[in-house]
Amino acid sequence: MTEDNSKIDVWVDSGEGVERRVRAETQDLMVVEFRFSTGGVGALHSHPHTQSTYVESGVFDFTMNGETRRISAGDCFVIPSNAEHGCVCVEAGLLVDCFTPRRDDFL
Repeated sequence: MTEDNSKIDVWVDSGEGVERRVRAETQDLMVVEFRFSTGGVGALHSHPHTQSTYVESGVFDFTMNGETRRISAGDCFVIPSNAEHGCVCVEAGLLVDCFTPRRDDFL
């Protein structure tokens, strides 16, 4: 855990119908929940972290490197470092993302 736990287990407005909360972290790994309202947008972006995503609930149109596919509860996949990705929420839901190394910008 970080010395300052003020960002752990606190929902943070990420804009466009999305909230996030850090559930656990070390320097090498971070677990973050993203709560989406229907119509919420995770804007296209990339980062140097390798990311895994597990769809806890909901339905999303997920785009990675220009290819879009529909994902729903139970789906899981890995996003390579620097791959451009984002999503649009079709039915409200929750994504659980793991990042390696930790995303310091979320702390």
